[in-house]
Amino acid sequence: MTPVGRALGAVPPAGAGAAQRPRLPGLFYGLLGLPLAFVALPLYVLLPHHYAAGLGVPLASLGALLLAVRALDALLDPLIGRLVDRLLDWPRARLMAVAGAAALLLAAAFQALFFPPVRGTPALLAWAGGALVACYLAYSGLSVLHQAWGARLGQTAAERARVVAWREGAALLGVIVASVLPSAAGLGATSAALALALALGLATLGLAPAPQATGGTAAPAGLWAPWRWPAFRRLLGIYLLNGVASALPATLVLFFIRDRLQWPAGEPWLLGLYFSAAAASLPVWVRLIGRLGLARAWALGMALAIVSFVGAAALGAGDGLWFALVCAASGLALGADLCAPAALLAGLLRQAGGRAEGVAFGWWSAATKLNLALAAGLALPLLQWLGYQPGQADPAGVSALAAVYALLPCALKAAALAGLWWGWIRREPDA
Repeated sequence: MTPVGRALGAVPPAGAGAAQRPRLPGLFYGLLGLPLAFVALPLYVLLPHHYAAGLGVPLASLGALLLAVRALDALLDPLIGRLVDRLLDWPRARLMAVAGAAALLLAAAFQALFFPPVRGTPALLAWAGGALVACYLAYSGLSVLHQAWGARLGQTAAERARVVAWREGAALLGVIVASVLPSAAGLGATSAALALALALGLATLGLAPAPQATGGTAAPAGLWAPWRWPAFRRLLGIYLLNGVASALPATLVLFFIRDRLQWPAGEPWLLGLYFSAAAASLPVWVRLIGRLGLARAWALGMALAIVSFVGAAALGAGDGLWFALVCAASGLALGADLCAPAALLAGLLRQAGGRAEGVAFGWWSAATKLNLALAAGLALPLLQWLGYQPGQADPAGVSALAAVYALLPCALKAAALAGLWWGWIRREPDA
């Protein structure tokens, strides 16, 4: 096994002895994270720029569409999660058949979304809305299933962090490929690569350890069950605030690189550097979690993100290399966001008992999508109101872009850090 693999570890099923451990269960489980992240970056980062700058859809109309569709998608996630709690008890063959059908829908809808056969703003908005609904339904079903499956693996905080790290490490690899491939080979090759990656991820998931039985004969938890847990409400609130802080620059990064830095050729390399730094940091964060605990390691990551990113607002044309340093440092901080929060949730589910992994991660996924919906639905119209237009070099508009891209996220991240300290670390000292 590679040094990274040894650092992340292989998590055996509960009660399994050393001689019974599969060699790479974490990798087999986690590899589906690659295509899911691969499709997420085009959907959440490339799509706004593709439709606004490439197809001429007005920012305000596009922002309203993305807010509406993403909000609908978020509302459906808890219902999908409740279904997943039932699916996890099915025989593996039936479970994998459902996952395969969702993967087929996702690949087809992605192709339709980025290659619309229509022109004109009304038709484009209608086509994009329908294709996005199909994409999000398939993506949500696979994502919630994958996360809930992982929540049933691992017993200790360190083991849960390793399970999450395998999944997020594969996800980062998918994001790195997705950040380079569209520019290097085009969206057609990107769509084909997604279909192949989904097939590979499902094949390896079929070799992964099965979700551990929760014990007992209780029915799956109700849709609102997680909200009865005060710790869940606190953790989700912190996660939501921190997620909005991360979603704003994710939505605006291409606009910032092209219009503020005026370095469109550096786009794939800057994105690749950011996500490569995050991937390289995962073993470090897993080790820090073993020393500091999940919540304190997450707090350290938030602080590093603020320090590394706040200076981006001062950068301008010709500062691409300085921005590369910002990308590297903030990418290192991203590793904590990827490892700690989901592992904290998995620990809560173990404490609560019962069959609630799917519905809890459904609400978790809904919060993630609400973050992205708010970022697109609020930031894009705000920028248009402040005078920014894509592809134009108006100084006031580009300055507004820099402020919304860099300063606003740092303020939100600082609020999330305060919430983590006062709302979690002081209340849950052992987390």
